[in-house]
Amino acid sequence: MNADRILPAIALRLLSVVFLATMAALIKLAEIRGARLSEILFFRQLVGIPLVATVIALGPGLGTIRTGQLRAHIMRAVVGLTSMTCLFSAVTLLPLAESTTLQFTVPIFATILGALVLREPTGWHRWLAVAAGFVGVLIVARPGTGHFVLWGTVAGLTAGFLTAVVSIQLRRIGRTENPTTTVFWFATLSMVPLSIVYAFDHQAHSPDVWLLLIGVGVVGNLGQIALTTALKLGPVSIVVPMDYSSLLWATLYGWLLFGTLPGLPTWVGAPIIIGSGLYIVWREHVRRRTETEQAIV
Repeated sequence: MNADRILPAIALRLLSVVFLATMAALIKLAEIRGARLSEILFFRQLVGIPLVATVIALGPGLGTIRTGQLRAHIMRAVVGLTSMTCLFSAVTLLPLAESTTLQFTVPIFATILGALVLREPTGWHRWLAVAAGFVGVLIVARPGTGHFVLWGTVAGLTAGFLTAVVSIQLRRIGRTENPTTTVFWFATLSMVPLSIVYAFDHQAHSPDVWLLLIGVGVVGNLGQIALTTALKLGPVSIVVPMDYSSLLWATLYGWLLFGTLPGLPTWVGAPIIIGSGLYIVWREHVRRRTETEQAIV
């Protein structure tokens, strides 16, 4: 691909990592100061609607909001909102570096789902990478030791699995829908259940907490927009590996804001999980290149 598109794609993906790592830090700060999970989720999506609508109006136009795949968007919203709930729970219950590391399981789960649901060819190379990735997870989580809150670990792994499910849903929706249209419908549809819960679960806060909640929505949605735009500009095999830089930001935020640093098991297990994910992405790139070359011949 043209370097004029690849370099902006990489830059946008790195920027999305900064936004989303900042969102995780703000979520943790808001929860520590008394905000409930339902309130954090509500503001994460509420702020997204006018923000994404503005991006659509300035870009492809508000007419692209119309969709013929409402049922698919509803299913994506259900899975996406559940995934977000699990992810935010993991962020509040675990140290930032560890909750971020568990999100690196997305390529592992995506490989399993791709083989089982999409019937994609998956050779022994990628299956070995999947096995290695789960070994890394066991090293980080250390089940049975009581090192982490069990629900936090389960929530983090569930979020990784559901994010992989969402990636498959987006592949199907993306055949006919603009990425910003999908983001808009996700935010809008998820506001239906979130508004009901928020009506019964909201509470008064100090000004700094309100700012944190609004900040979660702003940086979270900016991160999502940058992430989806990066995939439009560059191939998955190039932009997705940038996501692993989030561990650096999570470690930095954890140290500066909460006085925590990852333990030795995380330093050992995280590279195994990252290596597994990078290998899976590389093998997918090789497979697609081979299929393209065969199609040309």
